[in-house]
Amino acid sequence: MIALLKRDLALALSAGGGGLVGIVFFLAVVATIPFGVGPDLALLSRIGPAVLWIGALLSALLSLDRLFQADRDDGTLDLLLRGPVPLPLAVLAKCLAHWCATCLPLVVAAPVLGLILAVPPEALCALVLTLVAGTPALAFIGAVGAAVAVSMPRGGLLVSVLVLPLAIPVLVFGVSATYAAVNEPDPFLPPFLILLALTLFFSVLGPVAASLALRGAED
Repeated sequence: MIALLKRDLALALSAGGGGLVGIVFFLAVVATIPFGVGPDLALLSRIGPAVLWIGALLSALLSLDRLFQADRDDGTLDLLLRGPVPLPLAVLAKCLAHWCATCLPLVVAAPVLGLILAVPPEALCALVLTLVAGTPALAFIGAVGAAVAVSMPRGGLLVSVLVLPLAIPVLVFGVSATYAAVNEPDPFLPPFLILLALTLFFSVLGPVAASLALRGAED
């Protein structure tokens, strides 16, 4: 499992497409918001955390369709299906590698892009914390959609359609926890703990469901 994690991470970093494309798309989403809502800094500061979370969510969806497609094309997926490592653990390793290569750069870029929206420092700290806690759930949810669409020639749109409804709870509690950190009456801990619970839940359900979908696609 560790060897598979290192392999996928090395392939993702050597390709250089997933993380860089995600950051460029993230920047495009954030940079266009001031043109749409106007130069009102108070309004930008108020909607900034939600915009950053939505941008991170959409950016994380960009490369999900390639999570298993390359392995299917070169025959690696057949080896994983018949290898000594249980398939759910192999999928878990691939999800962790995908998060490190694609979602982690978004977490690092979020505070910098938050300056464009005049987000206050305390909200940026809460944003980074919620993104670290919530973006792994997006990778686990995305693995299910990618596994369902792995046998389809143009499954990129299908992956987004399948993943987006399941990712809404992660978005809701991530944004709620971020806003609670700057709004004094609202408690930060309850939505943040729910966000962590969602990540733990999908870390178990996602690899198992993706494994079943991959075996179904093989049949």
